[in-house]
This record gives sequence, C-alpha cells and structure tokens, in this order.
Amino acid sequence: MMKGRDIIIFLAIKYEGDWNRIYQAIKEKEHVQEEEVHHALARVRSHVLTIIDDDYPESLKKIYKPPFVLFYYGNVQLLHMGSRSLAMIGSRKASPYGLKMTQQITQALIEEGIIVVSGLARGIDTMAHQATLDAHGKTIAVLGSGIDRCYPEENTTLYKTLCQDHLVVSEYPHNTEPHKEHFPWRNRIIAGLAQAVFVAEAKKRSGTLITVGYALYLGKDVYVLPHLASTDNSTNRLIKDGAILVESAQDIVEHMLGQHEQKGSTSTTENHEKKFI
Repeated sequence: MMKGRDIIIFLAIKYEGDWNRIYQAIKEKEHVQEEEVHHALARVRSHVLTIIDDDYPESLKKIYKPPFVLFYYGNVQLLHMGSRSLAMIGSRKASPYGLKMTQQITQALIEEGIIVVSGLARGIDTMAHQATLDAHGKTIAVLGSGIDRCYPEENTTLYKTLCQDHLVVSEYPHNTEPHKEHFPWRNRIIAGLAQAVFVAEAKKRSGTLITVGYALYLGKDVYVLPHLASTDNSTNRLIKDGAILVESAQDIVEHMLGQHEQKGSTSTTENHEKKFI
C-alpha cells in the first residue's frame, strides 16, 4: 500500500516542484498508479524531506506556501539552526565594493558561529558561500533549479563541495530547468531558513528586494550595507525606510544576539514593514 509521503514526493516529481500544481493534485485527490510512484521514487538520487515528516523545519511551515518537498544533499541538521543563521543576498552583477565587503563581513560572521544562507547565484551569493568555506564555516545553498542541476554552471565545483560538506536544497527535482520564475519563488525559502537577512547590494526591481519582502512578511530583521548615492542601488532606500545600517559584521552580531535574548520584544522590522511593501 502506498504511503502518503511517497505520493507527495511523486507529485513533486511529476509537476517538477510547481507548488500550485502539486497543491491542486492533492486537493483533487488525483489518482496515481502504485507502480508509477515506485518507478519515480527509484530515480531520485538525492535525499528527500516532506512537509509531513517530523524533522521538516518549523521555520518553513511559516512561510508563504511552504514547499511540499525539499530535495537535498548534505547535512540536513543545518536546517534547524535558524537562530544562528543569516541570509546573505545581493546583486548577480555585484560591484567590487559589494564583493569585498561581503567577503569581509562573511568571514567575520563565521568566527561568531553564524551559518550563511544564500542562493548559489553569481555575484554576492557566490562570494558569501565561498567566503564561508574559506573561513571554515557552514553554509546552506537554496537552488532555483533541480537539485541535481548546478546553476550557474561555473559554480559546479562550489556546488559539489556544498553537497558534500554543507547543505544544498531545492524544491525542484532531478535536473529541472532553472526557469526565471523559480528564482523569486525560491527566495521565500531563503528568507524562511534564516533568522535575519543581510543585503550587500540591490539593484532596483531585483530578486534581492523580493527576498527582503518575504523576510519582512515573516517579521525578520533586515541588515543593509550602504552604498554611494550616485550608484544604481536600492540599499540606501532600504535604510531610509527602516532597515539596519551595517558597517561591519559586529553590527549584525550584536543586534542578532540582542534580539535573540529579548524574547517577546518587538522586532525592528515590524515597526517599518509597511514602508517596504
């Protein structure tokens, strides 16, 4: 007899991680063949976590449309380190300044035991992951492609390292194509897994700002690196609207630890959420 867990995984494979189509199939109690389910599951190379599993992270149950299935490689226990994790995000076409500051801040955060969450994209994401490795820390990469497909391809070596010694997750199975709509969608997972978000660089109307929106929806703090007023960047606007200005890693550490200790206190982002959205 088929288990409900197996059916959920099968639907995630059949509909290539498309949340709405999976939901519709479950809602309508779509009929599935047992042999078809077993065949599909036998092809899965990665580990799998479903929303009905006991070890599914509570933090993801609170996000907009929690993923029914997470395909992953690596240390799944990192999913449960939310109080010590920080999402580090920014532009794919990052400036030398943004990259340099991301590297410095990341390495200093690792010394404080912070886990870095990012999206394995070009630019700031890649620097955040690599700087974490260089500092011998731990990092989580959330993909916008299938779990077995590294995108962009130039990050293949980095991807393999993260799969082995850190954690790589995706709601998309196998070699699912990295469609452009996947990346804004995966950002809700990045925001959900971290205690707070650090924005190193943000072009106007970028995926970075979408992640910020998800973080504020969840009541999480947003830390921002300031940039020159003459640059095409939204970071200064975020700071004017209430985000926390960051000049060094210590600014983040002191605030994160302070927020963690002050249980029941009102988060800074809650006071400014309406301004961002």
